[in-house]
Amino acid sequence: MTLRISLRNGEPVIVNGAVLRAVGRTDLVVENEATILRGRDVMKPEEATSPARQLYFACMMAYIDPADLSRHQQVLLARLEALMLALETAEAKAVCIRFAQKVATGQFYNALADCRWLIGYESDALSRIVVAPKPAPAEPAPAVEAAPVVEVASAIAATPAA
Repeated sequence: MTLRISLRNGEPVIVNGAVLRAVGRTDLVVENEATILRGRDVMKPEEATSPARQLYFACMMAYIDPADLSRHQQVLLARLEALMLALETAEAKAVCIRFAQKVATGQFYNALADCRWLIGYESDALSRIVVAPKPAPAEPAPAVEAAPVVEVASAIAATPAA
């Protein structure tokens, strides 16, 4: 199967673990199987700031770092489990299941597309959260005189038990 990749000037691409950078607008034709990830699809660790983004990062690492695949798969499964527990819609859960099926068969690159959908879903959900305005500070309670409280407590203690 032949794969054609177009890169912008200066755009990096990871090919079988090696980082290449395009000089000028570049078209590549890949004629055999290889692990390829364009720079625009690479997520930096500091960008994995939400559950869906953390899932994407774990999946990306499983794809581009096969030497440490078992560790990446453990992280990936933990992230998927946490995300599944947080999701409420059937559609989002179905995407997670489809993602899990792809991961189970080693289709990490294809699973990244499901992660991108989940990132969009998560962003939309977070944008719908209405932040309630902070309530005005309550009026301080009037000061209670200690003497009457002590007198009442003493009177209760002095009352004989019935």
